Amino acid sequence: MKRIGILSDTHGLWDDKYLHYFEPCDEIWHAGDFGTTEVADRLAAFRPLRGVYGNCDGGDLRLMFKETLRFKCEDVDVLMKHIGGYPGNYDRSIVGKIMASPPKLFISGHSHILKIQYDKHLGLLHINPGAAGAYGWHKERTIVRLTIDGDKFTDCEVITLGTK
Repeated sequence: MKRIGILSDTHGLWDDKYLHYFEPCDEIWHAGDFGTTEVADRLAAFRPLRGVYGNCDGGDLRLMFKETLRFKCEDVDVLMKHIGGYPGNYDRSIVGKIMASPPKLFISGHSHILKIQYDKHLGLLHINPGAAGAYGWHKERTIVRLTIDGDKFTDCEVITLGTK
């Protein structure tokens, strides 16, 4: 069983609330637009970090992270990409991979729109944790926690960090 903390679109904002809310987590996953290597380094110093770079991330972050990441967590096949869309409207840059071999969990960011949605057609869970940073048009800053136990998802929580 693994407890996962998921965030995206920090855009360089460090908030100690990340550590507070991710304290019970075994891993942290960042779906891109870190904004600075400092955010990535501080998260990685706290818990094992998996992530992808976003469209606003510079060369240093693009050397640290890939554009797309596919891995196993427990018995769950996970696919992560910053610009990914959502069920029924996957981004053209990833739709081929999703359709050819659907993951069980697809994580994306970019839109700053919190969305947790099950794709019945492909049998996958999609999570966009919204935006944890202050940059962008969103009004509330959000992160997500999730437990993965074998091939099951439990205890999915949306946490609001406050207004930006």
